[in-house]
Amino acid sequence: MNADAMKLIGTALAIGLGALGPGIGIGMIGSKAVEAIGRNPEASSQIQTNMILAIAFAEAVAIYALVVALIIKFV
Repeated sequence: MNADAMKLIGTALAIGLGALGPGIGIGMIGSKAVEAIGRNPEASSQIQTNMILAIAFAEAVAIYALVVALIIKFV
């Protein structure tokens, strides 16, 4: 295998594995938030605020993985 093929494999692995964790995490955050709102509807605004903040932090990890994948591909 040549260097270009190895770069493409590395890029695919970096973004694929780097997006797997945040995808699962965001799904778990959403499901637990809906469950919490179902148990305590009065606290829905506070739960929703915390959920959006947690989703943003989880999504940041996927963006870092994308940046690493782009660096592998183009450097």
